[in-house]
Amino acid sequence: MQKFVGTGVALVTPFNEDLSVDFDALRKLVNFNIDNGINYLVINGTTGESGTITKEEKEKIINVIVDENKGRLPLVLGVGGNNTQVVVDELKSLDLSNIDAILSVAPYYSKPTQEGFYQHYKAISLASPKPIILYNVPGRTAKNMEPATTLRLARDFENIIAVKEAGNNQQQYLELLKNKPKDFLVISGDDDLALGVVLAGASGVISVIGQGLPKEFSTMIQLGLEGKNKEAYEIHYKLMDIIDYIFEENNPAGIKAVLLKQGICLDEVRLPLVTATEELQTKISDFIDNL
Repeated sequence: MQKFVGTGVALVTPFNEDLSVDFDALRKLVNFNIDNGINYLVINGTTGESGTITKEEKEKIINVIVDENKGRLPLVLGVGGNNTQVVVDELKSLDLSNIDAILSVAPYYSKPTQEGFYQHYKAISLASPKPIILYNVPGRTAKNMEPATTLRLARDFENIIAVKEAGNNQQQYLELLKNKPKDFLVISGDDDLALGVVLAGASGVISVIGQGLPKEFSTMIQLGLEGKNKEAYEIHYKLMDIIDYIFEENNPAGIKAVLLKQGICLDEVRLPLVTATEELQTKISDFIDNL
């Protein structure tokens, strides 16, 4: 459980100009985050553009990250969708020997009832050989998984160990923290709320901006976990604008503009996403120059 306390980052998938996967840049990104205090890495999540990555590319991305990581940090793999049987089949077919946990997004588009959420994750729990982190992100899925459903799953299935909560709803975080089982982890999926949620008792964050400014962001979260409010908020206030910027147009176009400025990878994204506008790139570049 302690593997997933602190700052995890949802890695982007770097692309070359021809939109093929840039595996050299991916290796650079992995090392940049390991060297600057990140606690664990999340592979093939939303920020990794999993919706436009082929099965073959996903497998190679996993292999490259495993090879570059060399066991230094825990690895979490995104495995989710709105077809429960497909998710179950994928879990049964994947080589998960180097993966520490699964991050499984709540079913999107279908808009299931709360009982539908429960039965979906029950099937995944019964199929998964690895611990599961639930992922509630109603801004993308179009349906909120309510705290009562999350907590029911936490109590009923031992391998459901955490939730990445990204509803951008402070009250929902507090309800989860107040009523969760002792060892169940509440992980922020909202960069802007992460520090406040950690200070309220959450275990950390799975971040987007964290991979672009890993030292600053992971230090802030660690200070929060240590209860050092004043020092943590000093960093939070410095990072507020860049957190707003990276989500101003779309994710991951914003964070890729940050990584371009940092010399990690190009800012290419696959359609239907498009790169950040020149105006946004200028704001991001100016921010980093002045940080």
